[in-house]
Amino acid sequence: MAMDLTLQQLVENLPKSLLNASDRDLEGFQKIIEETVKLREGHRNLQRMVKNFSTSTIQRS
Repeated sequence: MAMDLTLQQLVENLPKSLLNASDRDLEGFQKIIEETVKLREGHRNLQRMVKNFSTSTIQRS
C-alpha cells in the first residue's frame, strides 16, 4: 500500500536544485504536482466506483 507523505516530509526531501529553480522550472514542477493530484483523485474515484459496483452486484445476487 502506498504511504501518504506529510507536507513536511515532502519539503524535507526536495532537492536543493528545486529551491533554486527558475520560474519556468517551477511552473513545470507545478504542472507535475497538479497532474499527480488529478491522478490520485481519479484513483480514489475508481476505487469508490469498483466498491459500489461490487456491493450492488452482491446485493442483486
